[in-house]
Amino acid sequence: MEKELLIECQRSDRNAQRKVYEKMAGKLYTVCKRYLKNDEDIQEVLADTFYKIFTKLNQLQNHDIFEAWAKKIAVNECLQKLRSMKALNVSLEEDFVESTGSPTDSISFEKDILKLLNFLPEGCRAIFNLFAIEGYPHKEIATMLSISEGTSKSQLNFARKKLQELLVNHNI
Repeated sequence: MEKELLIECQRSDRNAQRKVYEKMAGKLYTVCKRYLKNDEDIQEVLADTFYKIFTKLNQLQNHDIFEAWAKKIAVNECLQKLRSMKALNVSLEEDFVESTGSPTDSISFEKDILKLLNFLPEGCRAIFNLFAIEGYPHKEIATMLSISEGTSKSQLNFARKKLQELLVNHNI
């Protein structure tokens, strides 16, 4: 992201904010889609994310890390949304979340994997995303989700096993 554009955003320049939104919306939508299923929830989280980005941009010391910073805000907003929905149940007894569709072979491998994540329980999916995709360590995940480090590890293991089963069952 261009430093000048971000400086204009800090000055509340609506045109600059629109340009940043246009450049980042797709990337942040993809991040949110890994955590949330409902498009309405994703749009709500995106709106909250951009509000935080534009109101807290003056706190960002290094404009070179803007995209990573924005992505972290989106992840935190997704987790907050999951908590507010009380859907972040990390019980191993929880069955697969039923999906209205089924994975298809007609899309790319990466999209297949992301689609398969929708078959995981909310808590497992969040932990898998945080660890495997976002790169957070278990200790930080445990703090973020108010769970034990052991629960984070066991949920990741559970998610991996279920994803492997889904991959085999759907010949991906």
